[in-house]
Amino acid sequence: MQIIDQIYIDGAFVTPHGDEFFELFDPSTETVIGRVRLADAHDARAAIAAAKRAFPAFSRTGKHERIDMLKRMYEAVAAKEDALFDAIVDEYGAPVSRARWMARHASSVLLDAANVLESYAFERRAGTARVVMQPLGVAGLITPWNSDAGFICGKLAAALAAGCTAVIKPSEMSAMQTRVVTEALHAAGLPPGVFNIVTGRGETVGAEISAHPDVAKLSFTGSTAVGKTILRTAADTLKRVTLELGGKSPMIVLDDANVDEAVLLALDAGFMNSGQACIAGTRILVPQTRLREFEEKITRAVAEFRSGDPRDPRTRIGPMVSRKQWERVQRYIRIGIDEGARLIAGGEGRPEGVNAGWFVRPTIFSDVRNDMTIAREEIFGPVLSIIAYEDTEDAIAIANDTPYGLQAYVCSADAARAEAVASRIEAGRVLVNTLAHEPAAPFGGFKQSGIGREYGTYGLEAFLEPKSLLGVS
Repeated sequence: MQIIDQIYIDGAFVTPHGDEFFELFDPSTETVIGRVRLADAHDARAAIAAAKRAFPAFSRTGKHERIDMLKRMYEAVAAKEDALFDAIVDEYGAPVSRARWMARHASSVLLDAANVLESYAFERRAGTARVVMQPLGVAGLITPWNSDAGFICGKLAAALAAGCTAVIKPSEMSAMQTRVVTEALHAAGLPPGVFNIVTGRGETVGAEISAHPDVAKLSFTGSTAVGKTILRTAADTLKRVTLELGGKSPMIVLDDANVDEAVLLALDAGFMNSGQACIAGTRILVPQTRLREFEEKITRAVAEFRSGDPRDPRTRIGPMVSRKQWERVQRYIRIGIDEGARLIAGGEGRPEGVNAGWFVRPTIFSDVRNDMTIAREEIFGPVLSIIAYEDTEDAIAIANDTPYGLQAYVCSADAARAEAVASRIEAGRVLVNTLAHEPAAPFGGFKQSGIGREYGTYGLEAFLEPKSLLGVS
């Protein structure tokens, strides 16, 4: 059993002022595998103070100095890939194929930020003025449990590239992964106070970071409900805020699509990260004329999506992260049945032959209306809804009839037609016949899926403020 009883403040591992211990579970067995001592508001204030002290010197570092730092961080996190992989599987339950990608993603985002910084111009002309892009100050970075290391490194990379210092509050449910990442980042040898990592609860540490007047910028990934609370809190000090929130992404299968290819794309999009993904394509929009064909093929294909032991290479869907999350998904499955949706795969309970662990049967509903609860609310588990549409205009209307707008998918044999449909979808990213990720492209949501963008130049500029200088050469 791992006992994690230190946080990271001002370049050193220290014992938290907070004295609450939180149990860590292996979600595939429901057994306790560790305990983490949580930081409190006092610790958050100490971390903010350290970041504030470090900011004046760090904000004046040159671009190439920060690039060197990011590359050292990349090398240090990459060196910990195997340890991070083990922590992701043990603590989060990601299937091994997904866990390996997640472990590599944590280091790659640091190198991506260094590459963006290489070509970024911090000064430019605007008429007679010289415009200087200036770092905002101390950045508060609040990250979720569904990709702990990737979010920590990705947000930190953008903040440091801009010249900001940072205080990071990761999820308390991901403390083992956080410890691996923290040890790696410490080994990179950054100046004390440039980054600080305080694992604690949202209602204490997160609330303190959100409200503290010395925090100039907030970047939060998580639920829309919590994001709204953070936005309201940040308004008192007019913090700059980036929010990457929930989603209910549509997968539009056009009537000319190859159904076999569309089925596999829909399952991969819907069940990615065991369904615990804000970008999951959970609403599958299928033409009424091809509904039965699609149902038959997806029912056969989903049988290959094994939900079980994440250490088994055949597993496609791992456990839910916690009992609370498992119960949430079960509740939504019951709601779908009660509201009259037709269950064509999966259902309540654990998969056949599984007696322990927070595993969910890969579940697909058809005859879903877009006003049903399972089509409106983010479930965050392997539960998909097939919604029939009449024509392309109807499909676009259904796709956009949601409070969310994070990501969307279009599947068609005609690239030009698919692009025309994609241009009308209200979402921050639309993927056409692919599940590819582009780190240089902005990522973020329309509507209640968030505010602002991450990744690439757009993500860097989220930590910068333009200053206009007139009367100077």
